[in-house]
Amino acid sequence: MRQLMIGILMVALFFTCTVGSLAAEKKTVAMLTPYLASVTTNEMIKAFETEAGTKGWDVITVDTKGDFGALASRMEDMISRKVDAIVLGMADPNQLKDQIKKANAAQIPVLGGDAGWIPGVTCNVTSNNYVMSAMMTTYLFNAIGRAGNIVVFTHRPHHGVRKRTQILDAILLENLDIKVLTEHHVQVPGPIEDARKAMESILIAHPQPGSIKAVWAGWDEPAIGAMQAIVAAGRQKEIVVTGIDGTTQAVDFIKKGSPLIATVSQDFVGMARVLIQQLERIFTGQGASSIELYTPSTLITKE
Repeated sequence: MRQLMIGILMVALFFTCTVGSLAAEKKTVAMLTPYLASVTTNEMIKAFETEAGTKGWDVITVDTKGDFGALASRMEDMISRKVDAIVLGMADPNQLKDQIKKANAAQIPVLGGDAGWIPGVTCNVTSNNYVMSAMMTTYLFNAIGRAGNIVVFTHRPHHGVRKRTQILDAILLENLDIKVLTEHHVQVPGPIEDARKAMESILIAHPQPGSIKAVWAGWDEPAIGAMQAIVAAGRQKEIVVTGIDGTTQAVDFIKKGSPLIATVSQDFVGMARVLIQQLERIFTGQGASSIELYTPSTLITKE
């Protein structure tokens, strides 16, 4: 009887320890973004939520709709809640330096999902924005014979778009026959509509055929907005457009032979999976594989 009771107690103790261990393994991750309305940001975050769910993790997704002041405040809320990790979903860490320092002090790892790397960020998972811009910009400049006026649609607060624009600036120095007619800062949320309205005004200001040869857009949504304005103005045979991201909508327009002639695909689902892999390493004490990791990109044209 005594041996039986000891056996029962040992089994009970085993299950208690096992359940306690499983409970301890459950993690809460805060996903913070100002850009959830963006197609690509939404794709990455939804994939991240799905992958995290298979691990039994809780994900708290916060979207501040372009408000970085609110994002800083909500990040501090997550630090106070003592979440196990914070992921910045395409949010520029340069605008969250104080909050990153607070997270570091609280021993909460901060990762970037296409957000850029600065000291204090454990790991950023992204595409190589310099390479993507070089591919897209070179293709566009070749398409217009390396001469003529172009319009630039950008959003420099986003680390990836800023890097793409920096590469554009560098390539322009080697192509002196190409001139930037104007650079427009695209408003987010609402990049398609904002770009369309801006392009309408630019077309009205430059009505002469040949006065605009191309539109360089830092990502697909403003490229689509600019294309819509060009088609509505009946100038689709004289102006070409390029973007970056490889969204389904952009690829469909390229296939149809619209003024949108090229984009560069990014693997946003792959980014989410790599983020999960890096968090698993961090949670098990291994640390991140690197401070920055890239997923592959491909130039997409009608050909």
